[in-house]
Amino acid sequence: MPFFFLCGFYRNSNIGRQIMYAYLEGDLSYKSPSLLCLSVNGIGYEVNITLQTYGKIQQLEKCRLYTHLQIREDAWVLYGFAEEQERTTFRQLLGISGVGATTARIILSSLTTEELEKAIATDDSKTLEKVKGIGTKTAQRIVLELKGKLISGKNTGSSIASTHNTTQNDALNALVNLGINKAVAETAIKKIKDASMLTVEELIKQALRVL
Repeated sequence: MPFFFLCGFYRNSNIGRQIMYAYLEGDLSYKSPSLLCLSVNGIGYEVNITLQTYGKIQQLEKCRLYTHLQIREDAWVLYGFAEEQERTTFRQLLGISGVGATTARIILSSLTTEELEKAIATDDSKTLEKVKGIGTKTAQRIVLELKGKLISGKNTGSSIASTHNTTQNDALNALVNLGINKAVAETAIKKIKDASMLTVEELIKQALRVL
């Protein structure tokens, strides 16, 4: 049996509701800047990757990839990321109208997570417009909808890397995974006093009470 973990359901407006693999770990039998084959207990998984991920695994013989499974009518497509944060950013991009998996992967191949965060934090939609397939309206929509929501854990000079926002983001993701509308969950979290003093678990419990 292949080595994988199921992490429940993930809701996304573009791909509906589906079971997700948390990660796959195995031998790299083939790798290129956009595609690799990961051998896990005798099964070869074809995984689409970004240039960011390729740069991190190109010298490795074995690796762990945090995965995102997209189920389409004609195929099941697996995307893999060397770091969980890149997968999180990928999923956040998928939540934006007009941004599909192909476009999200191109964005993360053209810009590092830190460069994307900086562009969004500084309202620099022009940088996003330079990415193939991204028009002015889509670039502006990405900046508007992801402002203050991308978290790398690194200090970029803005509040998006703060512990407070990290806790809120984790709580928001958990609420969305519970089936709560994202906008409703965000509103509930904002109503909580002294949210920065709470743990993720406490924040989720209080948010559920005010929904």
